[in-house]
Amino acid sequence: MDVILAGVIFAVSYIFIMTEKINRAVVAMAGGTLLLLTGIYSVNDVFTSYIDWNTIALLFSMMVLISITEKTGLFSFIAVRFAQQVRGSPVPLLMGVSILTAIGSALLDNVTTVLILAPIVLKITKQLGLPAFPYLLVVIFSSNIGGAATLIGDPPNIMIGQAVDHLTFLSFLNHMAPVALIMFMVMLVVVLPLFRRSLRTGNGNTEELMKADASAYLVRSPMLYQSIAVLIMTLAGFLLQPFLHIDLTVIALSGAVLLLLLTEKELAVEHVFSQVEWVTLFFFIGLFALVGGLESAGIIDELARAIILWTDGDFAATALLILWVSGLFSGVVDNIPFVAAMIPVVEEFEGYGMVYLDPIWWSLALGACLGGNATLVGASANVVVAGLAEGADQKISFIRFMLYGIPFVVLSLAVATVYIYIRYLVPYIS
Repeated sequence: MDVILAGVIFAVSYIFIMTEKINRAVVAMAGGTLLLLTGIYSVNDVFTSYIDWNTIALLFSMMVLISITEKTGLFSFIAVRFAQQVRGSPVPLLMGVSILTAIGSALLDNVTTVLILAPIVLKITKQLGLPAFPYLLVVIFSSNIGGAATLIGDPPNIMIGQAVDHLTFLSFLNHMAPVALIMFMVMLVVVLPLFRRSLRTGNGNTEELMKADASAYLVRSPMLYQSIAVLIMTLAGFLLQPFLHIDLTVIALSGAVLLLLLTEKELAVEHVFSQVEWVTLFFFIGLFALVGGLESAGIIDELARAIILWTDGDFAATALLILWVSGLFSGVVDNIPFVAAMIPVVEEFEGYGMVYLDPIWWSLALGACLGGNATLVGASANVVVAGLAEGADQKISFIRFMLYGIPFVVLSLAVATVYIYIRYLVPYIS
């Protein structure tokens, strides 16, 4: 009975999350509450065993750091200054937007990056009389590709990094950044010819852009320099984490608390906390509770067993199956709930004789991040960009985006297959 109840509650919750008729955080929390009411698990179990508080704390810390830094105008200054450097020329501007988004998504996180850059892109394209769609498309593609490169770039990576202790910030850089760079180059090669005609010089006012004072965006106060210093220290801490032997969450939390202390007189803590994406955090909490219900009912064990039976326990086949399944599913639904459901599945593989799981973890991370480019609901960053575009009267058609997204994801997964096979599976097989 528990299996049926947990499965139905999870499936119904998932459908409501996909349709976005009701706020997804409310849906996830409601699903978790139903699991408690039906006795699938106890309050103690959900709070001590199933909710990953390390992931919640890491996300919260990064939100605080970015929220304070954003108030200094640093990110807007960088974007406007770059647009001026390329003198509003359409193709260099497109490439520049792609590069800024990819780097920002790798070093900050992709949702924060698109929240900062998308409004600026909309403003610049309008000013230059350029079509917004090509630029918004590369913002979405670049955010998911760049986010794949580091542990903190995309929520699925954060979740995997917290679930597997030895997958550090440097591990993600070493294993994910190379293929992310390859995919970024592939994206530019594919996108530029597609929009060659529409990327001609616009009919807007380039002179107005060139005359704009980018430094006017900067709030020149101690908070600007404090934010830059603490951000650099935090990122350095991530890189040095294997040598410092300090938990990643502790490093991020230390950076957030230090910046709150340094800027408390300039920026009220209450204001900073009001800018934290609480909906996202509570969505994660509800999501962990939902997946915990599947684990408690034994559904996760059965799913792991089914995958092993499907691939007959073959290591290479299992890794590639995870890559394609995660890529295709993440295109249809948000990659966050999918990865939350798959983490315990992969962990179960160890019980079936698979001792070396790293290639499977990289397959899951790559599939989830790259697959998010297929549709507008494939990743949180996509939804954010679509909402900002609609608010600026530049609505992105779901179908139009999908016509570009699905072929690109298939190409991305093909490239990732070659990468996974050559780097991990050939040495393992031989």
